[in-house]
Order: sequence, then C-alpha cells, then structure tokens
Amino acid sequence: MSIPETFPTRALGGLARALPFWLSLVLVPVLMFSAVMGGWWVLLMPLCTWYLFSIVDVFAGLDKANADPQTPDNRLFWYRAITLIWFPVQFTLTFGVIWYSAHSGHLGTWEKIGLFFGVGVVNGTIGINYSHELMHQKSKLERWMADLLLAMVFYSHFRSEHLLVHHRYVGTPRDPVSARYNEGFHRFFPRVLRQSPASAWRAEAAMLARKGLGPMHRSNPFWRYAALQGAMALLALLLGGLSGLALFAFSAFVAVWQLELTNYVEHYGLTRKHLGGGKYEHVMPRHSWNASHKVSNWLLINLQRHSDHHYKPDRPFPLLQTYGTDQAPQLPYGYPVMTMLAMIPPVWRRVMNPRVRDWRRTWYPEITDWAAYKAATNPMPR
Repeated sequence: MSIPETFPTRALGGLARALPFWLSLVLVPVLMFSAVMGGWWVLLMPLCTWYLFSIVDVFAGLDKANADPQTPDNRLFWYRAITLIWFPVQFTLTFGVIWYSAHSGHLGTWEKIGLFFGVGVVNGTIGINYSHELMHQKSKLERWMADLLLAMVFYSHFRSEHLLVHHRYVGTPRDPVSARYNEGFHRFFPRVLRQSPASAWRAEAAMLARKGLGPMHRSNPFWRYAALQGAMALLALLLGGLSGLALFAFSAFVAVWQLELTNYVEHYGLTRKHLGGGKYEHVMPRHSWNASHKVSNWLLINLQRHSDHHYKPDRPFPLLQTYGTDQAPQLPYGYPVMTMLAMIPPVWRRVMNPRVRDWRRTWYPEITDWAAYKAATNPMPR
C-alpha cells in the first residue's frame, strides 16, 4: 500500500534533490575566513573554486542523467530559490568585506588585493552565472535580481548583449563573444570588452526605433544600468573610502574576466553554416561545447550543459539536458580546468584546435574552404 505524498514530504524531497546546487553557499564562510585570517589565506577562494572543484570533478565523474524537460514549475521551487536568495547573500558579503577591510586594520595592501581577487572570483563564478539564469526568466523579480547582480560588477550591459545579440547571433560574425578559431584569450578579452557594450547599445536602440522611439528614451534599460551601477559605486565609497571603491572596481574586473573566460570556452571555434543572403542555420546543440562533469555543474547550476541552453534558451537550469558525442561537441574537462587552460594559449590550442577540426569534419564535411568564415573564425592552418 503506497503512502500518499503530502506537501511537507514533497517539499523536503525537492530540497534534497536541489541541495547539491546550493554548493555556492559554501564559498561564503570561505571568503569570511580569508578576510579574518589574512596572510596567504586570502588566496583560499581561487584555490577552492579552481583547483579543489577540478580535483573533485575527476573523482565524481560525469552526470549523463537528464531530468524530464516537462517537469512542472512547482517542482522546481528549491532549485530556483538559490538563484533568488543569492543577491542579498552576495550584497551582504561583498559590502561587508569592503567595510571590514577598511576598518579591521590587520590587512595590508597586498592582502586586500588578494582578498578582493577572491571577491571577484565569487561574484563572477557565481553571481554573474546566477544573473544569467535569472535574466532568462519571465518574472520581473528574477530579472531585477539579474540587473542588481550585474550592477555589482559594473557589467549591466551583459543582459542586453546576451539576450538580444549573443543568443540570436551565436556562432556568426555578428556575435562578439563567439571566440574565433586560433584567437587566443588575450586577444579575445579586450575585443569583447570593446565590442560588447556597443553591440548591446545598438540592439536596444534598434528595439526602441521599431517602436518609434529614440535611443535616449527613458525606457532604454541603459539608464537603469547606469543608475544601479552608480549606486553600487557610491555605497562602496561610503563604506570603504577611495580604497574601498578601488578594491570594489578591481573585484568587478576579476568577475568580468571570469565571465569572459567562460564565454571564450563555451563556443571556441564553432560556427553556424552560412545559408547565403546573410542567413545562418538555426542554432543546434552542436554549436556549443558541452560538459557533463558532475560537481562543477552543481557549482555552476548546469551552465556546462551549454549546448542545450542555446538550443532551448527558456529551459530552467535543473531541466537542461546533456548530450552525447553524436549530438554535441564535448569538452575534455569541466570549466574550472578549461578556463585555466585558456589562459595559456599554446596549451589551449594544443587541446582544442584538433577538436575543432574534428567537429568541422564531422558536421560540415561539405565545407572545404573555411576562409569564408574568417570573420567569425580564423581559417584553419593549411
């Protein structure tokens, strides 16, 4: 005889299933411990997020199981909850550390720089990633949480660029953040910093023009972006003085660097087939690199199932599907390892260029001259 599932049982069962995706909260006491201890302990955060999770990934292996994509929203409460609570957590942690570093007296200049490098790692690895999930949702609350998280790293335009440009033009010359074949990260990063704000502005201006409005109209979200970023900067100044503001800006740069490292990995060398007349094939799972590494997907709320995210952008993170080699190209390691490799271009090319060439031969054997795609990817060396 089966026992009917009551609401508390359902709720506790949902929490238990979602709990691995709450790993990000472990980073809060780690950062607080680093601030209190000082010294070399300020480097504990990047060691945890990069090296510890990379090591655990090796032993945990891959997770190739897929949730039912038709799972109703009421079964996803505890998954969504971690993204909803993260802004107040990150806000309190970041500005608390700004105040603490300005008033504690036991942290030297280099210790503060190391500590705020860790703040940037948290706000980039977790905060921007969660804002990415939130901006794809329909509720105004979730979209506001996305805006607030992005304002904390002075990268508010990412919402416009990601939703209006990246998803539409991924794998084509019109997408600034589709990394080109043979383009090292050290060339990619400054190019994206230069091109992405401009492409985001043009996309918003084009939307306003279709409504008969000018680009400076009050409904342009860039006004909101500027106000939120200004408020964050002012609060950092009030709590920590000029040094607090400088450290906050440094942590924002580190967070953006983390984001763009991830963007670089996600689409490196992959292009959509040009159909002529400026049109490209529809986005498919094969146009993003996929990774099924279990623990880093817990930390990054399934961001590594990126092939499915671009294929079904509205699908919430717990329902993202993973793919086999017959449907999507596979990364050899999870994002923590791959982003470290991306910082060493010769090693990166040795690992990834053969995979890009295999991808081209597998999916587009009819294309013999890739020079036509050089605006999106450099031609293959002959």
